[in-house]
Amino acid sequence: MRLNTSPLFLIVALISVLSSCETRYPSSSEDWGVDFFDDFKKFDTSNWQDQRIWVNNETHCYLPDNAYNTREVSDGTLKLRVVNIKDKITCDNFDKFDNQHPETQYVAGRIASKNRREFIKGKWTARLRLSANGEASMFPAWWILGAQNNEPPVQEPDEYICWPTTGSGEIDIFEHHGDHQKDHYTVGAIKSLGKCDEGDWWSLRKGFDATLNDYHEYSVEWEGSDLLYRLDGKEIYRNEGLGDNYPEPMFAILNFAKITDSPMRGEWVMEVDWVKHEYRK
Repeated sequence: MRLNTSPLFLIVALISVLSSCETRYPSSSEDWGVDFFDDFKKFDTSNWQDQRIWVNNETHCYLPDNAYNTREVSDGTLKLRVVNIKDKITCDNFDKFDNQHPETQYVAGRIASKNRREFIKGKWTARLRLSANGEASMFPAWWILGAQNNEPPVQEPDEYICWPTTGSGEIDIFEHHGDHQKDHYTVGAIKSLGKCDEGDWWSLRKGFDATLNDYHEYSVEWEGSDLLYRLDGKEIYRNEGLGDNYPEPMFAILNFAKITDSPMRGEWVMEVDWVKHEYRK
């Protein structure tokens, strides 16, 4: 059999081989450029900081520096865990009213790109999976928040805006409420009611089914004045006309929370392969 060695054939063959190779770096369409990408070869403090905060009456304590293995980076992924350490410990997490979290036997991991990587609009995407789901008290999340938010850590003079008003607006890209349903998550913006701590959680939110123990890409993007949510690149939901409600820079948060006193079996893990932000060219 005679081999075809024409230049055109070789170019087509090379393109075919390259397109079949798996790459860890997610490509962008012609309309988007990548201005932030972290595939967790290490915990990069120029991208993230551990966020120690008490919100939503969460029953655990967020710990820094991978204490009790709550925020591990290994084998090219980030693992955020909720761990039952059996014995209660003093927790130094405070809420924005300076109330300290009570002692607890549960510890967890939470990271934020606050004052590291903050962007106005664009597209945020994370590729992640859960080790288990559908268990009571589970509350893993991937979301973005306005950079002037006044909750800990307060590090800049302009961080005085109360959630969820402009400057401290919230958009949830992936939330799994284990109390409700297995292999189910919700997306959506938090509707500001115009006052501090007054937000409508549910009217702009919708739930979707997915195999949460498998890797998926979860994203939100600004398309004109809409917020467009995608699962593995496919549009699943829109908050129509809400994009202009978020003019402020926003930072990313990844956390695994425990929100009620239900007992937990073993430990819970959210594993994150990569996170990126893209901008419109």
